[in-house]
Amino acid sequence: MDSMNSLTPQNMNILIVDDMDNMRRSIRAMLKLIKYGKNLYEAPHGKEAWKMLQGKNHGIDFIISDYNMPYMSGTDLLHNLRSNKLLRDIPFLMITADANKEVVAEAAEHDVDAYLTKPFVTASLETKIDELLDKTKNPDPQTKLLKESKLAEENGDIKKAIKLAIEASKANRNLSRPYRELGRLFIKIKNVKQAIAQFSQAIDLNRLDVTSYHYLGQLYLHQGKLDKAIDYYSKAMDISPRHSDRAFKFANLLIKRNLPKKAEKVLRLLLKHDPKNQETLEKIAMMAGSNGLPDLAIKCYKDLLKHAPRRLSIHKRLGMTLQEKGQHNQASAYLEKAAQKFTEDVELLIALARSYLAMDMLVRADRCASKAAQLDPENREAKSILTQC
Repeated sequence: MDSMNSLTPQNMNILIVDDMDNMRRSIRAMLKLIKYGKNLYEAPHGKEAWKMLQGKNHGIDFIISDYNMPYMSGTDLLHNLRSNKLLRDIPFLMITADANKEVVAEAAEHDVDAYLTKPFVTASLETKIDELLDKTKNPDPQTKLLKESKLAEENGDIKKAIKLAIEASKANRNLSRPYRELGRLFIKIKNVKQAIAQFSQAIDLNRLDVTSYHYLGQLYLHQGKLDKAIDYYSKAMDISPRHSDRAFKFANLLIKRNLPKKAEKVLRLLLKHDPKNQETLEKIAMMAGSNGLPDLAIKCYKDLLKHAPRRLSIHKRLGMTLQEKGQHNQASAYLEKAAQKFTEDVELLIALARSYLAMDMLVRADRCASKAAQLDPENREAKSILTQC
């Protein structure tokens, strides 16, 4: 923070993060017009920006980042930043096309310093940067106390951290953040009753405090109170559906309660907000496929293959899911492709034999079942298919 106090807008190294080339050029032109930024750097998305920031000589003093980007969003970048002791104090200005409740809640969840709504003019950018720097150099009493609380926590003094967070809550009783921090600290000392009380106070003050809803969902889940856990997870998802970990935990809860269709709704909502994320697609497909939601699994597997057509393990899983739906013609096409690589995969050979048998292609069914039986002589299904052939 001391280094920040010596900075002026003119001598800062500014990082502009946006997936649109023209937007990055526009922001760069605005900054040059007002002579802000000693050096201006660019990144096309959060993932590239995070890579730059982790470099030893990044020297970034200020970040202007778009909210909605592929690979890593603005809020994900902000989350990484705030979780890093060396980088967390870099001022962060979020740019968004629409300041709806979801955007505001996500930004608040990761303690964004300020945000600016598109379209904006040079004067608006200048004013917002000036306000943000002034707030950084001259933090209010509550912000100071919360920073001291964080340092005490990192030094292992949880009692002191709690005491400072309580003082922060008294400095401004209308803000939810100190109560949210208190809830998290009480979890650390295993005082669940107090943690629930603090998170409940936080959401009483701010109905968009998505983090507090999420923590309450977790706490009630650990207590085995599934109805309450589902209620709080549901509220968190309503406010901010993009958070993948939250969505998967919520979907798992619904599945445990034998509510697969509601779980599907949650997973489709997550898919809508992050349709190209390969890891998310695969995780949804696996969850859907093993919990009686084959249509969703098929969609995800097909989307995965659009981006990675050579992933033969996905061909196998898609083929087997299509087979469950009785779509043997399509299933066999994907399974055949997978079998080109996995020549000794008994499960795959049995699946192919099963589809061939269903399509009355007895010679092919016999060939696959015979090979499976050679590899696994005790395999009952291979024997059964051979008998039927």
